Amino acid sequence: MNIKDTAESWEMLSTRRPFQGAKTAVDSDEVRMPDGSVARRDYQVHPGSVCVLALDGDGRVLVLSQYRHPVRRRLWELPAGLLDVQGENPLHGAQRELQEEAHVQAKDWRVLADFYASPGGSDEAIRIFLARDVSEAEGERYAETGSEEADMEVTWVPLADLVRGVLAGELGNPGLVTGVLALSAALAAEGGLDALRPALSPWPARPYEA
Repeated sequence: MNIKDTAESWEMLSTRRPFQGAKTAVDSDEVRMPDGSVARRDYQVHPGSVCVLALDGDGRVLVLSQYRHPVRRRLWELPAGLLDVQGENPLHGAQRELQEEAHVQAKDWRVLADFYASPGGSDEAIRIFLARDVSEAEGERYAETGSEEADMEVTWVPLADLVRGVLAGELGNPGLVTGVLALSAALAAEGGLDALRPALSPWPARPYEA
């Protein structure tokens, strides 16, 4: 049996945007349900995001600690950022975020996983890249005054420690959880990491220009 997500769109009777923020918005749609009734669906409109799981030669993953106000916690995360330029190639965005947040570059890039952050309340799609053959980036490290990057703690952690933390409920960022578990599965699968999708693989959730 071939299990995969499929595209589908129910009839939308009306839509309005009660909130428009700097990067995201909220839409309120009236949708025709399969039984003929009408329901309202309120959700966050999001440009999409990329995450980077950078893996070094010793099996360690680059992670950073960042304060997240909505959940009132400092979370360990993968380098990540918004795709807030229409049609931006997600690989280019991922390369930029890895350099800006951690001053790291990589020669080998693959797609590790694609997922929706919270599909019941947001259209945010996230692509996680695996970056290997890593080294310190060239030039000066990016450090804008007052930026979130200025408050980040960056470190390399063995993959096994991150998997343990996820399963123990100690690590809860969705990109990190998805990334480290996907990496563990890929390492155990036939073909290993070289069987992962190429970095420029199509992404139906966020089409882009190669």
